[in-house]
Amino acid sequence: MFQRWLALVIIVLVYIPVAIDATVLHVAAPTLSMTLGASGNELLWIIDIYSLVMAGMVLPMGALGDRIGFKKLLMLGSVLFGLSSLAAAFAPSAAWLIAARATLAIGAAMIIPATLAGIRTLFVEARHRNIALGVWAAVGSGGAAFGPLVGGLLLEHFYWGSVFLINVPIVVVVVALAAHFVPKQQGRPEQTLNISHALMLIVAILLLVYSAKTALKGTLSPAIVTGTLLTGAVLLFIFVRTQLRASKPMIDMRLFCHRIILSGVVMAMTAMIALVGFELLMAQELQFVHGFTPFEAGMFMLPLMVASGFSGPIAGVLVGKLGLRLVAAGGMGLSAVSFIGLSMLDFSTQQWQAWSLMVLLGFSAASALLASTAAIMAAAPKEKAAAAGAIETMSYELGAGLGIAIFGLLLTRSFSASIDLPQGLNGSLAEKAASSIGEAVKVAQDLSPTLAEATIEAAKTAFITSHSVALGSAGAMLLILATGIWFSLAKVEQR
Repeated sequence: MFQRWLALVIIVLVYIPVAIDATVLHVAAPTLSMTLGASGNELLWIIDIYSLVMAGMVLPMGALGDRIGFKKLLMLGSVLFGLSSLAAAFAPSAAWLIAARATLAIGAAMIIPATLAGIRTLFVEARHRNIALGVWAAVGSGGAAFGPLVGGLLLEHFYWGSVFLINVPIVVVVVALAAHFVPKQQGRPEQTLNISHALMLIVAILLLVYSAKTALKGTLSPAIVTGTLLTGAVLLFIFVRTQLRASKPMIDMRLFCHRIILSGVVMAMTAMIALVGFELLMAQELQFVHGFTPFEAGMFMLPLMVASGFSGPIAGVLVGKLGLRLVAAGGMGLSAVSFIGLSMLDFSTQQWQAWSLMVLLGFSAASALLASTAAIMAAAPKEKAAAAGAIETMSYELGAGLGIAIFGLLLTRSFSASIDLPQGLNGSLAEKAASSIGEAVKVAQDLSPTLAEATIEAAKTAFITSHSVALGSAGAMLLILATGIWFSLAKVEQR
């Protein structure tokens, strides 16, 4: 028994950096913008490529684990994760860091199913398995919630690459211990892999996100944007059609025909979009506009992290007492109220109001996440529980990636439309300063003191305006979604 719990500690240990890496760069966004010279668009790709690639790779990596055994998958994923962390830590450019983050995501996509398969294999008794799964879930939610705080603490004392370097000693320890103390698992060589399907899904998602970003930025011709959008849409259509026809699909698309499961997927994606997108927005505003250090920004967002990380048990009780429909729609509705309230605040003078609304946002969004999990797993047929769990995982990761993209697009568009730059900037500099607050700060470094101060003040004012537009728009969309969830689940209850 001791060896089983020791093995659990080992496999959960490597899950910690995987969870943290999903959000650790949020407070590092201003630092990366200045250090690597990353544009606003490159900055979004650096952050959201991790979740988008992981969303497409986690399912075929799970199949690979069945084929070679979870121990081999765990060690292979850990090694790739460690090497990718080294590549990311010493990235000389934004493009290099984006590529390193993509390979980090592939390593993470190996580690997550390996840890879950390890728990299922090691703990036969349901009571012990549930305890182990509880530890695993706490590490995942806690790591993601406290990622910005960890990133801020490291950036306070070390250079930006330290947020990746901390992964390396963990990986070394895990690989060494796993080789000796984690029992081997017999693989199933007959297990089929769907790597090509996964790559098709990833390419489709990236093309669709890229076309949306470039369309709003206006940097490419409409013909190229339209071609990219159509290519992504065609690939997504082919992917869905392939899955429907496959004897062993990567995703059982027929599960989406179930109203409750579809509602759960929408809730999971929306809750992650809200939490992750808001953290990115806050991290930039607190540092660029209000002059916070990365650690101070992480501490300011601590109420959101605590509320989202520890609201699971309370939300679980509420689902049992109030029902899925009320908790799901209520969670979305309260998140909307939080966003609308936050859109009206000045974070430098109304901290207590901001913290109160962040607690409400963290609790309500996390409640919606738990409700989505309950909805998906309860509605799925018993023989398709694994497929439903895979859909839930993909929904989380897609929501995290799309949260960065959607909030980033809202911020970029409203910032460019609202900034009022001072006279004296030539055309190219003015265009660059109007693209994002990070670009405006970089432009100001090469200007005269008077013009630099005017440019930075204009950027701060525009960002505060775009912050209000982004949060207000998100709040309105969440209210519409809450209404739709309320009526969608009502139809199910009436059956």
